Amino acid sequence: MQRNRVLATLLLIALAGLVACRHAPDDEQVRKAIAAAATGAEEGSGGEATAALTDDFDGNGGDLHKQDLANLVRAFSLRGQKVHVLLGPVSVEPRGDRQVATFTVTLTAGAGVLPENAGAYQVETGWRKDGNAWRCFTATWKRAL
Repeated sequence: MQRNRVLATLLLIALAGLVACRHAPDDEQVRKAIAAAATGAEEGSGGEATAALTDDFDGNGGDLHKQDLANLVRAFSLRGQKVHVLLGPVSVEPRGDRQVATFTVTLTAGAGVLPENAGAYQVETGWRKDGNAWRCFTATWKRAL
């Protein structure tokens, strides 16, 4: 009897944790998606780096699309080259039914990788709800320095 109560209590705690994760605040969901994308890029996973992007993602006014970014990350990985991503604080603010996240990102890499593109960038991203998930549909960036 006591064992059943303990198991039931543990089950309720686990379910409460799942519900809390599912109902994380919108800004927290966006921050987690940005962090996951950075981790995916560092790990050389094009799929993880672009998982939060919409299929119609537009980077810097048509300069970069979702598939382009995924291929770029994969190419570095296949060549055995590592890209390092250092995220600054992420600011997220609601704008109507969308979210806008701004942050600074610093890209560094091993020899021969991104030599002209390494550096710090100021980034602004636009997010919209897709089912239960926030997905990035646009991003603009410029050198921070």
